[in-house]
Parts: sequence; C-alpha cells; structure tokens
Amino acid sequence: MNAPVNTDTPTLIVIAGPTASGKTAAAIQLAQHYNTVIISADSRQFFREMNIGTAKPTDAELAAAPHYFVNSHSVIEPFSVGDFERECLILLDELFKTYKVVILVGGSGLYIKAITEGFDDLPTADPDIRDRLNTEMAIRGIGVLQERLKEVDPEYCKLVDINNPQRVIRALEVYESTGKPFSSYQTQSSKSRPFNVIKLALDMPREILYERINQRVDFMINEGLLQEVELLVPYRHYNALNTVGYTELFDYFEGKISLDAAVDLIKQNTRRFAKRQLTWFRKDKDIIWLDAGDTNLTANMLSAIDNILPHVN
Repeated sequence: MNAPVNTDTPTLIVIAGPTASGKTAAAIQLAQHYNTVIISADSRQFFREMNIGTAKPTDAELAAAPHYFVNSHSVIEPFSVGDFERECLILLDELFKTYKVVILVGGSGLYIKAITEGFDDLPTADPDIRDRLNTEMAIRGIGVLQERLKEVDPEYCKLVDINNPQRVIRALEVYESTGKPFSSYQTQSSKSRPFNVIKLALDMPREILYERINQRVDFMINEGLLQEVELLVPYRHYNALNTVGYTELFDYFEGKISLDAAVDLIKQNTRRFAKRQLTWFRKDKDIIWLDAGDTNLTANMLSAIDNILPHVN
C-alpha cells in the first residue's frame, strides 16, 4: 500500500522493472504527458564511456524529454550510491521549484531505494581492506569472495548482482570493517522526504522478457558493442566496468573465451540480473505492477497515478 500523499507537495513518479522491459519508453510517455523531466536511476547509464552495453537512451529519446544522470560521470570517477543519493536530492530540490512532477526511471533497485527511502550512514571504506580484497580477487577469482559474502550476508546476496565485483567487495569491506553485514545498514523505516513517491513497475511473462534480453544483446553486438568494449580495455580495472556486457568481452579480448561464448554469457548473466531485479522489486509492497506489453500501458500508468494522487499535472 502506498503511503498517503499530500496534494500540496511535489511528486516523484518511479518507473522500475527489469532490464529490457521498456522503462525508457514508458518514462518518456509520462514525462511528455506531465511536461516534465526524467532522472535516470540506472547505475550504469551515468557513465559517458558506456553507451551501447548499457542500453542508454538514444539521441532521439534524450531529445524527447530532458534527462539527468545520463552521461553525467566518467568511469574513472568514483561514484557510489551514497554519492547518487546526495546529488540527486539536491537536484530534486531544484527541479521541484519548476515542476510539480518528476520521473525517476531505472532498474537499479538500490539507487531507487536511496532516493525514495534513504539508507543508514554507511561506514567509510578502509582503503587497505579494499586493496586486499581487490588483490585477492585478482589472484583467486571472484568466486572465493562470492562464497564468503554468502556466508556473512546471505540476505544481501539474494538481492545484489554477485557477479558485480564492485558490489561484492563493497559489502565485504563493510563487514570486515564493522563486523556487521552490509544489509544491516539498509534503513528499515523510510526517511522522510519532502515529496510524494508513487512507484510503478513494468512486468511481462518471463519467457518474453528473456527473449527480449537475448534480442537486445544481439542488437548491441550488431551496433558495435565489441568496438566499444575494446576501447575501454585500458580502463577495465575501474569499478564501473565490472558489469555485465563488459567483463565477458574483456575476457574475450584477453583470450580467455571465444566471442560466441562471451555473447552467450552476456545473455545468460543479463537474464540472471533481470531475475534478481524482479526479486528486489517484488519485496517492495508500495510498487504498483503493470503489464509492459499492454497496448494501453500509458493510460494504465496514468490511471494508477490518478488513483493515488488525483489531478496531478
């Protein structure tokens, strides 16, 4: 059940859901209806150097509605969920001086949670612990760290992409620094926000979603993903590039696997990622689920919003 809303305060409309479910198009439809702007909560679309592999909005889509936090940072700049929370709340404060409604779109549940609910203050990372974990991963592989995280923080493992070394190492360094699991720092009760929050999410039958993912990966390869990743090989040690669609092709360029195997792995890992996204979002009882394949999707979104907060404009 969504929390009661105040018609005198501005509203943040969240469009969530798994990768390849059509969130970008849905967000643009809402932004045009409300004559407003879009904030990306996709943790990979922040980075200027990562375009094809992140399914970033096209130039035409970016022109259809103003977007924030797309191409906003470089892969060489550290940018955490805490940084996003701080910068995005400052931005929202400014945007709500002009717009009564703002759209937040993305599949990164942790980043959406940061804006809508907030976190307990996370401890400062110990550089020595991080360096040791990175060295251990380089020598022994990520599997050892994944198993350790499953032992010390099984709850977080159910939700996070454990194939993402950045997430695994961050959770382990918090545990090793404090003796408390990373999941214990996730706020159990929402922090007060000076705006209403309405959460929508897109869903579709699993077999259709998986086929869309497979087709999207093939499209990315045809659009030049291989060339994009090759240019990023010198930067592969940066955390932003430890992600699906890039790590598999880095392995190909290092001669560890064939190109066909790399592409198959991208599809498989993306499908697994989508499953984890759905697990995360289904735990949020405030989310209103909508059929992404419905031809009346935009009307259904507007109806759902109007049921919570009538006459938003």
